[in-house]
Amino acid sequence: MSSPPPRRITAALFFILTIFTPAIKLSAWEQSGIASWYGGIFQGRTTANGETYDTNGYTAAHKTLPFGTVLEVTNLDNKLKVEVRVNDRGPFVDDRIIDLTYAAARDIDMVRDGTARVRIVAMEGTIHKVRFNVQIGAWGDLENALSHRIRLTDAGLDPKAELGSDGITRISIPDVGEDDVFALSQLLGTLGYQNLFIYQVRNTL
Repeated sequence: MSSPPPRRITAALFFILTIFTPAIKLSAWEQSGIASWYGGIFQGRTTANGETYDTNGYTAAHKTLPFGTVLEVTNLDNKLKVEVRVNDRGPFVDDRIIDLTYAAARDIDMVRDGTARVRIVAMEGTIHKVRFNVQIGAWGDLENALSHRIRLTDAGLDPKAELGSDGITRISIPDVGEDDVFALSQLLGTLGYQNLFIYQVRNTL
């Protein structure tokens, strides 16, 4: 299967494209700790993976698990369970391991208390590891393109230059993890690179 085509985006916003990557098999990954839930003012905002947050959906925020991971969340006090999909980052409180939507929190009866002791288990199957290439620009003048490459290298990046059969030199940063794409796009924005092509590539794991 070929890689999805690139999409033009601004440095301040990117869209996670449809997942076509191979995946890593799970072996009973689990974690226990405190869960919280978020809703209200977050309704309609953009999640860390580019989706629109829906407090009535069954999604969650986790600090490190790859986006798309499906988790079974068990309230350890009442044994109620719910399945959620990771599409956001957080919670940003030290003793908490997961933030649930209102709907997910309601299903395990933790809305009133706000937090609960939970066990989260990655569902039998896979965790997707998504990688992206970030194309910074394309120039018809080779010397101009290489000057941009030097500038990016001086900024601490590792850009690659590729001269196409059409005579256009494309400068890109390959193999960027999904958790790093947004931060990279912001950095490039500060360097004046506002229009990027970000496209998903296969993971070889």
